[in-house]
Amino acid sequence: MQKVLGRIQAQVLRSRATNSLANVVRHEATAAKPAATSKEFRERQVRFNIKNEQTEGRPLYLDAQATTPMDPRVLDAMLPYLTNFYGNPHSRTHAYGWETESAVEKAREQVATLISADPKEIIFTSGATESNNIAVKGVARFYGTKKRHVITTQTEHKCVLDSCRALENEGFKVTYLPVLANGLIDLQQLEETITTETSLVSIMTVNNEIGVRQPVDEIGKLCRSRRVFFHTDAAQAVGKIPLDVNAMNIDLMSISGHKIYGPKGVGALYVRRRPRVRLEPIQSGGGQERGLRSGTVPAPLAVGLGAAAELSLREMDYDKNWVDFLSNRLLDRISSALPHVIRNGDAKATYNGCLNLSFAYVEGESLLMALKDVALSSGSACTSASLEPSYVLRAIGTDEDLAHSSIRFGIGRFTTVEEVDYTADKCIKHVERLREMSPLWEMVQEGIDLKTIQWSQH
Repeated sequence: MQKVLGRIQAQVLRSRATNSLANVVRHEATAAKPAATSKEFRERQVRFNIKNEQTEGRPLYLDAQATTPMDPRVLDAMLPYLTNFYGNPHSRTHAYGWETESAVEKAREQVATLISADPKEIIFTSGATESNNIAVKGVARFYGTKKRHVITTQTEHKCVLDSCRALENEGFKVTYLPVLANGLIDLQQLEETITTETSLVSIMTVNNEIGVRQPVDEIGKLCRSRRVFFHTDAAQAVGKIPLDVNAMNIDLMSISGHKIYGPKGVGALYVRRRPRVRLEPIQSGGGQERGLRSGTVPAPLAVGLGAAAELSLREMDYDKNWVDFLSNRLLDRISSALPHVIRNGDAKATYNGCLNLSFAYVEGESLLMALKDVALSSGSACTSASLEPSYVLRAIGTDEDLAHSSIRFGIGRFTTVEEVDYTADKCIKHVERLREMSPLWEMVQEGIDLKTIQWSQH
């Protein structure tokens, strides 16, 4: 943004000889627009004044794609296994182990029921990142003697992309499929990319930044017909949309606990048994979890994941209707008050709880700082520390300036109407205020097409 402002300043300071045409256009547009009166100026000052804004207590939470609050009912299910029932679930010689083993197996069944799988196909992990690593690296390495090709997309979660890069360093060939402008993949391009060397296709169900929902059932059908294993990162989809691993021909699925109102530090990996999917473990140990993920299963966390899965299945329709209502309310309220607001990603093939908007001519980080009383994000929590624009938005062809102006609104089970209305109103106020300060917005108001300006570099 500083570079752009510097260029504008340089443009204004140019001599009339080198910039006569632009000066004439701007002079005519300015002459046609009457200067603001002192009364209008005072009204703007009052309207956009933020000096007296004080935040008491904690901010509102609208970042459900980063994490969700634990459902109190999940905590209730976990508490006995944090206090009295503390045995190791792998201890087979006494009652303490039997108690926790029974609870872990019940949780395994609850997770399996949520995605219509067999309990024996559920492997407990520390989260979706570990599940993705096991799936991508494990399958590729196991079948690596005969097949050394993996397919994924450019908009996957960073742990999938980094796992693929690790495989490339081991000599595997990885194809990173581009996506269309709406964030969806081209199924015909995927079909043409699959070869006899392909062992795995890894495509996420719901994108964590723009909420786009990929056609996983069609992808699964294609992969099954070509005898290629299909893995999907469903961390943002499980418990929010109906998923059936058998109907969708999914061979491996990654699940996260804290994205479905469960505890952090626990997740699961679905690994199909028929037709059997073989994979190489990425860590060594006691051979727990069918030998695929060694290490003691944390019984309290597994119980929490199971309880969260059961609640998500039971309340899925209610949650969906509530999230859809709030998302549409937020979008309608903002888009009706502000021009030049762009929704990133497909508007139909989407999960409405993840709403990504770009506010043209506003710096996203400035807007986030202005909205300090609302917890929002400008992109993935895993990469939000970077000043680079979102790679997901760049992959769908978003201009760099719009990518920098994007805000992700995450709506969940416990979000209220009052929180949505407050966020929308504050967002409208601060976007208008920041645009009033922007020379780019002033030029747009004057009818100047910014894309036609030849910016000078110094």
